[in-house]
Amino acid sequence: MHAAEVKQLIEEQVPDTQVEVDGEGCNFQLFVISDEVAALSPVKRQQAIYAVLNDAITDGRIHAVTMKFFTRQAWDNRA
Repeated sequence: MHAAEVKQLIEEQVPDTQVEVDGEGCNFQLFVISDEVAALSPVKRQQAIYAVLNDAITDGRIHAVTMKFFTRQAWDNRA
C-alpha cells in the first residue's frame, strides 16, 4: 500500500482531518491533524483511525502503524 492511499482513505472517511503519512509498503507513521480527533481520549483517537484502516490491516496491506495527533494550531506551530 502506498502512503498516498493511506492518506486518501483516512481523509475521505474522517471528516475535517488532514493526514501526513511517512512510510511505504506495510509500515506507516501517521500525523493526524484534526481538532475534533485531537479532542478525543487517546484510546478513542486510535480507535477512530484503526476503524478506517481495519480492512487493510486484516488483509496484510498494512502491518504496522504509529500515530501522532495534533490540533491544527499545534501542527502549524510545530518547530
